[in-house]
Amino acid sequence: MRTIANLSVMPPPSLSALPEPDETARGHSARVVADVRAAIDRGGGFITMADYVQRVLYAPGLGYYVAGAHKFGAAGDFVTAPEMTPLFARTLAAQVEPILAATEARDIVEFGAGSGALATDLLVALMARNALPARYCIVDLSPELRERQRASIAARAPQLLDRLHWLETPPATIDGVVLCNEVLDAVPAQVIERRAGNHLECGVGWDGALCPATRPLVSGPLYSLAEERFPADGDYLSEINPAAEALVEDIGRRLVRGALLVFDYGFPQGEYYHPQRNRGTLMGHYRHHAHTDPFLWPGLSDLTVHVDFTAVALAGERAGLTVAGYASQAAFLVGCGILDRLQEAGDPTSVEYLREASAVQKLLSPAEMGELFKVMALSRSDGIAWPGFAAGDRTHRL
Repeated sequence: MRTIANLSVMPPPSLSALPEPDETARGHSARVVADVRAAIDRGGGFITMADYVQRVLYAPGLGYYVAGAHKFGAAGDFVTAPEMTPLFARTLAAQVEPILAATEARDIVEFGAGSGALATDLLVALMARNALPARYCIVDLSPELRERQRASIAARAPQLLDRLHWLETPPATIDGVVLCNEVLDAVPAQVIERRAGNHLECGVGWDGALCPATRPLVSGPLYSLAEERFPADGDYLSEINPAAEALVEDIGRRLVRGALLVFDYGFPQGEYYHPQRNRGTLMGHYRHHAHTDPFLWPGLSDLTVHVDFTAVALAGERAGLTVAGYASQAAFLVGCGILDRLQEAGDPTSVEYLREASAVQKLLSPAEMGELFKVMALSRSDGIAWPGFAAGDRTHRL
């Protein structure tokens, strides 16, 4: 998983405790810093935090997600739920199947498929249910990750390779299921600070090294959103993510039938902008450690923010979608039958069963991923069964 469940209340480890990158990795990070510095110079000494994150994560040939280093799994910087256990995808199949049944094209579109674990295990699970999609489209810009995804499918289910399609942009129309598993948290967010009654745009400058910088925020959309969402009084700093909201709205306008499923860590707006959460949620992830320094090894460290699920819901509604459900990951997976899938893992005394049981415990435990991670469904079809929200729908809290 990208983060620990109680990240917002536990301090991250000291930066001195983090493993040092090797010489090759240091050289790559230095090239990323040079690229950022050039952007700062072009910007007159300042770029926004969103621009900085965009460059260090996605700059062609340099960014964290496109430069070829391993990110996922034990050898990378974090592990996502589908990589922890195939039971995640097998359980998700119980919700994907009735959504596909309500569509005509029966497509699945996954954004940011990572190592390909979710695509592989979900296709195998749907094949066992006799509910395969007509196509499984992966929207991913990383050539290295595309090859890992292709290899994963080829090794596990080569007969399904002809259903896989890799895209750089989403299809013009989508008739089926859209999956965003830990995608929105990696969309670069703007960081806004209110200090002594004045609004400031937070960003990055150069003072012999990358450093925090601010500039006055003039009236406009970001100013209005900060006024609307921030607590009424006092100094405050947090993120606002118009790009993530625009992505959801864009997907919603392309979706002609079916539903969008979002899995990510985050909160409804009232909790996201709580007065006590006054320094935002921007975090780095490096070699399975969470940290708070956005300038630590640029290009080698992931940077993420938590998701404002109220904003996600409103973006979907602007595109004509309906919130079909919103639940903790634990409630969603239990509703979809993950405990039944665990029972199918074999002898309860076997090593395989105990390994899967340990992973399921992490997926469900409030102290791990069960509570911080949420699931939201935004739908454009009627008559879909929603087992994932049968026992724990929290839509009223949005």
